[in-house]
Amino acid sequence: MNAFRLAGDMSHLFSVLVLLLKIYATKSCSGISLKTQELYALVFLTRYLDLFTYVVSMYNTLMKIVFITSSFAIVWCMRRHPLVRRTYDRDQDTFRHYILIGGSFVLALLFHDKFTIREVFWAFSIFLEAVAILPQLVLLQRSGNVDNLTGQYVLFLGAYRAFYIFNWIYRYVTEPHYSAWITWIAGIVQTALYADFFYYYFISWKNNAKLQLPA
Repeated sequence: MNAFRLAGDMSHLFSVLVLLLKIYATKSCSGISLKTQELYALVFLTRYLDLFTYVVSMYNTLMKIVFITSSFAIVWCMRRHPLVRRTYDRDQDTFRHYILIGGSFVLALLFHDKFTIREVFWAFSIFLEAVAILPQLVLLQRSGNVDNLTGQYVLFLGAYRAFYIFNWIYRYVTEPHYSAWITWIAGIVQTALYADFFYYYFISWKNNAKLQLPA
């Protein structure tokens, strides 16, 4: 554990809390992509297959439980909550996310540390997480205007991955023989996907204006 890893974890946690706050406080999921949330639920489910068989620390186990349960809770609210599901932008959330799932699985079969069920699914979760934000970004571009909580949710998600890149650099410098090329490549791709959003978020903050993304 180092400061960059902790900052990344906290940014990730804050993103989830902001999204839950939006749904709970407003009883609305407008501007949120259900497809991205389903992808994240699949990411955490396949990454943490070792939840009850491999314990690194209480902190690690607690974070695993939080991300699994929160992701499925969000999906449930968007699909089943009688008030929240009415606000879902179904007509604009049309990204074919199954293509991302299939592509990530193929990559996991080709690139993995060991050809075991757990390692292949771990690689699958890494590849899928790298692109899971795409349906959300496309939805925001289509809708144009982005409310504050949704913007902060995406911002914290991007910050989480950016901090993790610094974490990898720190570990590469300080830990002999540290190598995780699958994670590095996927993380760089994931962070790059946020670049456009970061730019327009900064412009809106600088001009004290409402965040708007070009269609």
